[in-house]
Amino acid sequence: MKNNKVLVSKQEIYNTEQILKNLPDSVFDLIAPADKVVIKPNWVRHSHLGREGDWEYVITHPTVLTAVFLKVLEKVGQSGEIVICDAPETDTDFKQLISHYPVELWLEKAKEKGVAFRIIDLRDDEWKKNDGVIVERKKLPGDPKGSVEVNLKGEQSEFFNHEKSDRGYYGADFNLSETNMAHDGFNNKYRVSGTVIEADVFVNVPKLKTHKKGGITCCLKNLVGINTYKNFLPHHSEGSPKTKGDQFPKENINSKVEGPVLAFLKQNVLQNTTMAKVFAPVKKIGRAFLGDTEEVIRSGNWYGNDTLWRMVLDLNKVMFYANPNSSFKEDDFVKAKKYIGVVDGIVGGEGNGPLYPDPINAGFLIVGTNPVAIDSACATIIGFDPLKIPSIKNSFNIKKFKIVNFDFETIKIDFEGKEYFLSEFPIDKKVKFRPHFGWINHVES
Repeated sequence: MKNNKVLVSKQEIYNTEQILKNLPDSVFDLIAPADKVVIKPNWVRHSHLGREGDWEYVITHPTVLTAVFLKVLEKVGQSGEIVICDAPETDTDFKQLISHYPVELWLEKAKEKGVAFRIIDLRDDEWKKNDGVIVERKKLPGDPKGSVEVNLKGEQSEFFNHEKSDRGYYGADFNLSETNMAHDGFNNKYRVSGTVIEADVFVNVPKLKTHKKGGITCCLKNLVGINTYKNFLPHHSEGSPKTKGDQFPKENINSKVEGPVLAFLKQNVLQNTTMAKVFAPVKKIGRAFLGDTEEVIRSGNWYGNDTLWRMVLDLNKVMFYANPNSSFKEDDFVKAKKYIGVVDGIVGGEGNGPLYPDPINAGFLIVGTNPVAIDSACATIIGFDPLKIPSIKNSFNIKKFKIVNFDFETIKIDFEGKEYFLSEFPIDKKVKFRPHFGWINHVES
């Protein structure tokens, strides 16, 4: 199947057998019998951030993941290997997360066919948080294959010529200096899973949701989960546009007071877990004064985030081109890693995604062989303009280590026996998602 073609089928309920029938051989024949195959779900967290009992519309559904696993198992032989892995949020309870899935069934099916199979929590670290403040840290075994640290230098990276603010980039931890040493204006370092880099085929199985920093989270954004160490990942640039930042959309009390004060606390207080425990209750007072994150734009949670998309596209380059010895394959997309994407859009997440969404019954299963084409199709069918989503728009402007070999205008959706260019997809077939509030009126078609 051509990379610019995306197969969209209606799938109203979660049923493994029905989903399996909608996974075409024309896509999965990419897998050879001796291949090492990584299946990467969206395991961002064990549950909804605000509704601990909810998870079905936050992470990849078990029936979708099981169908993909069984389809891959059809294609690999006894000399092949299957790994299901992800690096969830650092405060995720992995045992609770994995309890949602039929692990015993997977093990049994793999054993019957004599195929090596593993499930891996790729994280090097796990944290416990109290009201968003890290109060406990512990090391994890991580990827048995270890981490691969790669460096996209200069114009190899999408951070090339990006001018960060004076306070610099914020990553995933309170240690801002570490993030900014990894991205110093020339070097752009990422520490990713050795298992992912060694794989012959990467099968991406994201959940279709809105995203506070990226507009949507789908195939492209799901690559954040191949990281073993997340503080190398710039999520925003500190400050407002007036100071070359995208943490806040404008100069106000939040950008003038909250930004600098929190930056000082993160660097000098909150890295110490003992001090963090003392500080945690104070955060509630600050939230009452400055507003809750689910109501106030901060932390790059808006359409003007000019940082996140660069990190996302860099990670896709790393997945496609990096070698286990930290070098890169030849800059030729034809020689890049084999790729399959299967999107769980049956029940999606709208509104304040990715961790605090509301469920929406979309009824779509989306399959393809290129993440940009798939994300463009997904944006279209949920009523968004793909070219208003920075990770999609800028993927077509990549100069080094390209991840598309087609033009945006050529992307086609195969749906209900007909093929449509994106602009032709019938409006009555779309299921319109509500954007995150920081994106409303800036991402819709």
